[in-house]
Amino acid sequence: MTAPVVVVGGGLAGSECAFQLASRGRAVTLYEMRPQRSTPAHASTDLAELVCSNSLRSDDPHHAAGLLKREMEYFGSLIIAAARRNAVPAGGALAVDRTLFAADVTAAVETNPLIELRREELTALPEPGGGDCVIATGPLTSEALTREIESLIGADHLYFYDAIAPIVAGESLDHDRLFRASRYGKGGDDYLNCPLDQEEYRRFHRSLLKAGTIELRDFERPLFFEGCLPIEELARRGEDTLRFGPMKPVGLRTPDGRRPHAVVQLRQEDLARSQYNLVGFQSRMTWPEQRRVLRTLPGLASARFVRYGQVHRNTFINAPLHLDRWYRFAGRPNLRLAGQMTGVEGYLESAATGLVIALYLTLQDGSRQPSPLPDTTALGALARHLTESNPKRYQPTNINYGLLEPLAERVRRRDRRAAYVDRARQALVAWAAKMGIAGAPTWEAPSITPGQEDETSSAAPSPN
Repeated sequence: MTAPVVVVGGGLAGSECAFQLASRGRAVTLYEMRPQRSTPAHASTDLAELVCSNSLRSDDPHHAAGLLKREMEYFGSLIIAAARRNAVPAGGALAVDRTLFAADVTAAVETNPLIELRREELTALPEPGGGDCVIATGPLTSEALTREIESLIGADHLYFYDAIAPIVAGESLDHDRLFRASRYGKGGDDYLNCPLDQEEYRRFHRSLLKAGTIELRDFERPLFFEGCLPIEELARRGEDTLRFGPMKPVGLRTPDGRRPHAVVQLRQEDLARSQYNLVGFQSRMTWPEQRRVLRTLPGLASARFVRYGQVHRNTFINAPLHLDRWYRFAGRPNLRLAGQMTGVEGYLESAATGLVIALYLTLQDGSRQPSPLPDTTALGALARHLTESNPKRYQPTNINYGLLEPLAERVRRRDRRAAYVDRARQALVAWAAKMGIAGAPTWEAPSITPGQEDETSSAAPSPN
């Protein structure tokens, strides 16, 4: 009998990996250290708890994140299915009621007869030559396991600081100063919007520059992830930086038809509309300063904070030096790494690595590995980023079209996204057929006009 696959970590990557393996007949032992040991960012004992945003980014089928979702759904993703079952209005994004979402994933794992969930900390890596093991402990890996991984790869981890946006109680907001709308009308009235005129914006910018922040430790440089910069860091880059970032007014009009100078968007956190997340307002300001500064925004004068913005250290390895296309550590073919520690950034991407590893483990024949997913798919492109990036400039990234194999033929700009999606769909179906995997019906061709960016979009850096 084949030994159970050991999966360490019950976050998005670990939960997806365990569920995918069990769905394909493989027994799994899933270790999750909470509640025995908690982390600075977690608040509950549920699996797949979302500790930062409640958004899994754009659901536009032309967007790279939308493409990745559909590829994952083709293989029966637990994370995407649970997200859709517990979705809250979020315009063009897929956002969830984080409490219901985590409970849904936890129930799916706990009730699966092929998954043994052990609520205990695993402090040592398995011995070489043992059974298959997947490390999916995330960016907040315990110190003991972090030391084990550092010893294995023979070098310190890279690191960056991640920041969490604050959440406010809906009843504490002055709704007369706010208006409901989504950018470009995508999603109707899904967001609350706080409009600022030029003088209000300048006052807010000045207050951010003067705000007190939590100091980092002396021996650590502030290497913030560019896709999740604290608002006070953005403010220091220039007066208008925020207006071209999380406070951009494009795609929004006030009820009287005016375009604001800047806008703060508040995204619904739960189905009851009782809590709202300040979109893109990650912060490392002290809590008293957050109260003072954010209450200067129109409509937030009496805001009650359910959760303050926070900053925490995220760790990741220099994957091009240590992982192969099957997410295996060099020299340790039975040991694989999933999730954010690989250098993918975001909930969606983390879950995707767990799904792909489960597919590879199911398909492997002894020491022979299956053909890797094509670089023309979003799932394959993530591994391309991990293994082909320049290790001297390796940084975490979200899925974007810059990671995929370039199009072979010249395509008009407005048609490029559709071309990427169509090519990825064909490649994924062909790979699954070759591997003998039964997938869901191929997703329908995109019906949304391509090229329109929303608040969930990200830049497309070079894959190396």
